[in-house]
Amino acid sequence: MSSSGRVADSARGALRLRGRTFVWGTRTHLMGVVNATPDSFSGDGRPRTEDAVAHGLLLAERGADIVDVGAESTRPGHRPIDEEEERRRLVPVVRGLRERAPDAVLSIDSYRAHVFAAAHEAGGDILNSVWGLDDALLAVAVERAVPVVIMHNKRVAVYEGDVVDEVLAYLDAAAERAVRAGLRPEAIVLDPGIGFGKSPEHNLAVLGSLGRLVALGFPTLIGTSRKSTIGKLTGRDVGARTYGTAATVALAVAAKIDVVRVHDVAEMRDVAVVADAIVRGWRPAGWQETL
Repeated sequence: MSSSGRVADSARGALRLRGRTFVWGTRTHLMGVVNATPDSFSGDGRPRTEDAVAHGLLLAERGADIVDVGAESTRPGHRPIDEEEERRRLVPVVRGLRERAPDAVLSIDSYRAHVFAAAHEAGGDILNSVWGLDDALLAVAVERAVPVVIMHNKRVAVYEGDVVDEVLAYLDAAAERAVRAGLRPEAIVLDPGIGFGKSPEHNLAVLGSLGRLVALGFPTLIGTSRKSTIGKLTGRDVGARTYGTAATVALAVAAKIDVVRVHDVAEMRDVAVVADAIVRGWRPAGWQETL
């Protein structure tokens, strides 16, 4: 339990965006990935604005509840870009998606306050920061009353104690700080940062402790899609890690994680809905109990 006294699952509340209601704990929501960059680790970078917009529309059509747009690669050895380049890549994609999909819920994958502000003005809805919330990002989020995804990250994968303890302590403290600043608890989504500042063994330890993450009492997200740990376990190249990703998605549903960030939306939708039917009692519209 978080130090705020919040409890897990049904107490996590609901988030309303673009006419949709995300009732945390009722089913698993899918966040589809749009990489508006030429150097994505997963090989799906789309540096041309029209290609990135088209891909975002396709993800929404295939069942993504949220379309996450990023413009700077975070793969190991990536080439950092400056704020202006990130804005130049990102904002036209967000604007294009908003114009063509007015009801789509768009997440902005950025850790720079000015970039997020520009993307929010272009039609973005959610801040998704791989480096948590610094003072500037938190101020923008509070001022604009936007939901946030706070991710744990480290520059060097060294932990003096238990990796899970450190990750959870960081996320709990960050969430409490965001609540004190004025964000609503149901608008604060916690991501343990699989593959970010963690070795494969660290990643597996975190994935084996997702119940503890959920028990913090805030909405939760994991992003395991096509990650290198899956490749190390399966021996598969990045484009052939769908089944390995599916295993992590099913386990996330079993732990009652709220959002899974994925590349293969159609395939992971099927994994999530079947697992949700078993774990959460979810049923599709029009479901009838027949033999």
